[in-house]
Amino acid sequence: MIERHVTFKVIPGKEKEFEELFKEEYRPAMSSMPGFVSVYLLVEEEDPQSYKMVIRFQTLEEASAWRRSNSHQALQPKIKALYQGSQVQVYKVIS
Repeated sequence: MIERHVTFKVIPGKEKEFEELFKEEYRPAMSSMPGFVSVYLLVEEEDPQSYKMVIRFQTLEEASAWRRSNSHQALQPKIKALYQGSQVQVYKVIS
């Protein structure tokens, strides 16, 4: 199993839109993909513009298929309009 941590620096004032996009479109689209395990959205307590999306898929290939999917490609412009920068870290889940 793999876990991706994507950190977003959301544009001030766009936090609510970012959260709604995640809940209403991003999570449902991702959860329909083969190999999907879970996805969570976290917001940093002391920095309300700093979000982390924690994504789990069974395999790296299935996670990559999500990123190449039509659904993900369609959502990219919407989510990119809400943040200033992002970082990705990928982990292999040990237990």
